[in-house]
Order: sequence, then structure tokens, then C-alpha cells
Amino acid sequence: MLQLLTTYALAFAAAAALVPVCRLIAVHTGYVARPKADRWHQRHTALLGGVAIALVALAGGWLVDLSGQLRVLLLVGAGVAVLGLTDDVVNLRPSTKLVVEIALASVLVYFGYRLHWFESLTLDALVTLLWVVGVTNAFNLLDNMDGLCAGIGIIAAGAFLVGALDAAQPLQAGYLAVLMGALCGFLVYNFSPASIFMGDTGSLFIGLTLSALALDAAGAGGGAGLLSIVGAPVLLLLIPIFDTTLVTVLRILSGRKPSEGGRDHSSHRLVAIGLPERTAVMVLWTLAALGALIGIELRLAESGLGLPAAVALVLAMMIFAVYLSRIRVYDHADAGLVRSGRITPFVDNLMYKRRAAEVMLDLCLVALCYNVAYRLRFEGAEYPANFQQFLTSLPIVIAAQMVTLFAVGAYRGVWRYFGLMDGVTFFKGVGLGTVAIVTTLVFVYRFENYSRGVFVIYGALLLLALTGSRASFRLISEFIRRRRAGDRLLIYGAGDAGSLVVRELQNDEHRHYRILGFVDDDPAKARQRVQGYPVLGGFDTLAVLAREGAVDAVVVSARDLRPDRLTALEELCAANDIPLSRLHFRFEQLVAS
Repeated sequence: MLQLLTTYALAFAAAAALVPVCRLIAVHTGYVARPKADRWHQRHTALLGGVAIALVALAGGWLVDLSGQLRVLLLVGAGVAVLGLTDDVVNLRPSTKLVVEIALASVLVYFGYRLHWFESLTLDALVTLLWVVGVTNAFNLLDNMDGLCAGIGIIAAGAFLVGALDAAQPLQAGYLAVLMGALCGFLVYNFSPASIFMGDTGSLFIGLTLSALALDAAGAGGGAGLLSIVGAPVLLLLIPIFDTTLVTVLRILSGRKPSEGGRDHSSHRLVAIGLPERTAVMVLWTLAALGALIGIELRLAESGLGLPAAVALVLAMMIFAVYLSRIRVYDHADAGLVRSGRITPFVDNLMYKRRAAEVMLDLCLVALCYNVAYRLRFEGAEYPANFQQFLTSLPIVIAAQMVTLFAVGAYRGVWRYFGLMDGVTFFKGVGLGTVAIVTTLVFVYRFENYSRGVFVIYGALLLLALTGSRASFRLISEFIRRRRAGDRLLIYGAGDAGSLVVRELQNDEHRHYRILGFVDDDPAKARQRVQGYPVLGGFDTLAVLAREGAVDAVVVSARDLRPDRLTALEELCAANDIPLSRLHFRFEQLVAS
């Protein structure tokens, strides 16, 4: 371990020293990224940062592996780095890059790098080629925001490093330590606001290297099951695969070419709804780390919960993809295919058939929760011994539960407006479904060899999964809105009207406010929380914040504010140039009785 830390530190120091040199060369030779309508950056930024990454990683890999076992990987990595550098300098055609990438991937296949997903060697070889080329270009597409690609590369390399240590592959572990050090050294200069980009040199090199290491990891499993062999590499590279799939599908459905550039990636969509750029990147880093942890668990198969966790993550990412697809990123309709508003054709089609989608989601959740309940109740060798009871009863569980959910009206709600009464509906559906399942098992099998604890755990897990999935849109929106950039706003009045102001501001897509909290003249409300926001104090607290420049806007929600207090508030805001607004809410009779 000490040797790996030393290797990482040396690679980090080398990259941190070499990146400024590459930046200086790029600026003096004119190799800079210039702002474009379909690109995110807004100023000229040096390229060639990927040269430093590739040089440090390749030189470090050669020093780590003097015996030459990694020779093929280093050779192919050097080839794709040259391809990327050429594209950065002369801007190659996409078809030219694709041909070279296929040729390099073929070299890996020739020397035995395989996914080992299929018994047919021919099919496995073709799918391996697609994997290498696909992941390589996925990282190339992922390099769309400061720090995103490098950070995801570090997380994936760290996960592969854990797998290499577990599989007793010291040379591969050493190379991964070098790669992580090189990426971290580059990230120092690439995190927002970036002073240098990696360019295609870096993104293609990272993508091909990690895709090849995933192949090596897939082939080292020996006795690993098919699901772990297939699932682990995908989870370890979750975000590049997710982002590329999302962008490709939505561009096709919106009448755009998948190969054309655009500001419609997952990172751009998160920023479009108000998240600061750094926060958007960190959200994707967190999801990548979660996928990597589950991928490691699935690969090492330590507790048997890796597969259910992987299924749950995939379902969650599907919901996240639907949420992101609702965000408007196109300024106008192309060929009449994208209608005005914030809903893309993908979501229109999905919402048109949303009930069928909900039913299929619930089917997966019922089966998943029932399986997890068995795994939690019967640990270790007890689970295989009771697996037959699980398998026999699964159709009964699915049928009874789905019918009861339908009967109580679980498929009449709207996700966006999920509330407490919807939760009560699901509580009734899960409770009645569990009773129906147990009753059926008693009638058919006399409940022999079945555990009551399984159904208690199942009911709790399913209720959590159903309510969590329905509340997901509100939870994601709430998380984002509480962290988005915008004017700092205080609400004067922490009563029912103040709560209404919070909801109205959160649903206003045209104004971005960052709510700091409430102020209220009632001392008893101090330190309380309303809608999750703190009551900071009274008028004196607002006066201090206003004079310190810590607030940008004030909204009055109190209906019975004293005239002298309102006058003082107006004078305070006027003196500190703070916009003051008031919420008015009333019913108007439209038709005479």
C-alpha cells in the first residue's frame, strides 16, 4: 500500500508540474478552445492538458511494468493519445476518428482483452469492440464541463484499483495509481473555473484506458456469475454510459444528429435548472461514486446485496433520466419536432403511456423488495436453503400486490404533486397486499416453511420504495432548488402565508432565488423551521443582514403587518437598495350568483 501511495504522489507531482508547461505551450501556439454556440465554456481556454495526463500515465506505466505485461495497453493508449492530439490540432472528421478507434480496439481484442459476456467468441469479440469504442467516445462526450471528465475518471480508476488489489494484480494496481495521480494533478487546474482543458487527447486516452481495464477486470473474475461480469463494468463506468445514452436518445427523438455538439448533456441540464456549475459536477461525481461502490460490491459479492442494489440504482437512474429530459435545453423547435415549453417529445410519449410505465416500475419494485426481504431475513447459507420458497411464492406476491395497488387507486396520482394523502393510499395498498399474500400462502401452502419476518420486511421496503419513487420528482426538485444559484431572498412572516410563498417561489421556473429563510416579529418562532428553512430572527436580524449586504430581496408574506413596521421595512430596503415585494392571495368571483 505504501508503494501505491508513493506511486500516486509521484504521478500527481509530475502532472501538477507538467500541466502548466502544456498550458503555456498551448497559449503561445494558439491551441486554445474558442467559445461556440454549442459549447459550454465562455472564454478562450488552453488545450493540451490531456498531453500531460497521457505522458505521465504512459511514462509511469512503463516504469511500473518493466516486464512489459501492460505493453499492449500502453501501446494502444499511446495510439489513442496521438489520435486525440491530432484532432485537437487539425480537427479530424468523426468518421476518421471512429476508424482509428476501431483499429485500436481490434488490437486489444487480438491480444485477448474480452468482456467475457458471451460463450460465442465471435459475438464476444464484436461486443468487446463496441464496448471499447463506445466507452472511449462516452468519455469524449463527457468532457463538457470543468472537472467533470477528470473527476469521473478518478472515481472509476479508484474502483478498478480496488478490484485489482482484490484480484492480486499488482502491476495493474500500480498503473491505476499512476493514472489517478495524473488525473488529480490535472484536476487542480481543470476544476471550475478551469485554466486548461484536456481536449480529445485526454478524454480519448482516459476512455480507452478505462474501457480496457474494465475488460481485464471482467476477465479476471473466474467464478463470478454472469450478472456480476456484465453489471460490474457498466456500474463502474455508470455516468459516461448514462450521459451518452441520455444525450443520444433525446437528440434522436428531438430531430437532431447524435454526433453534433450541444449543451444538452446531463451536466448542462442540471445547471439549466439553477444548480451552480460546481454543484452540478459534484452531483454527477456522487452518482458515479455510488455506481462504483455498488459495482465493487457486485464484483466482489461480499454480502449478496450487490445485485438488488444494482437493480435499485438502475431504476433510480431511469427516473433521474426522465426528470432531466423534462428540462428545456433547446431554444427553438427543429423541423417541428420539438414543441415549445419545457417538455421534450421523449417525455410526451412517456407521459402518454405513463400508467403502463408506472405498472412496470412497480412490478420491478415488488420483485426487488421481496428478494431483498428474503436476503435480509436469511443471511449466508440460509438464503440458498430458502430460495425455493421465494421462487415459488414470487408469482403470488406479484399478482396479489399489483391487484391491491390498482384497487386502492395507486395509479391515479401525479408524481409532480405527490403528497401525504398519496402516501396513505400506498400504505393501504401495501398493507392490503401483504395481507392478501399471506392469506393466499396459508390457503395454498398452509404457510409451511415461510417466515412472518420476511413479509414484515417486505411491506416496509415496498412502502418506502413506492413512496420514494413517486416523490422522486419533488425530492430532486427540492434538492436542486435549495442549492441553485440566484438572488438571496428572505421572507418576512413565518406563518401559513410564508409557507405559500416558499411553494410559489420554488415552482417559479422563470426566477431563480436562493431562499435564506424567514424573519418574523414573533420571538417564539425564532430558531424554528418552516418548509425546511430556518426562522433567523426578527426585524433587527433583517436590518443587520441588509446592512452587511447578505440579502438581495425581501418578500412580505405577513397579512397583519403593522403599518409602522411596514414603513420601517420599506425604508430599510430602500436605504440598502433591496427589492421589496409582497404576496397577495385572494379569491375573485367570476360569475354572479
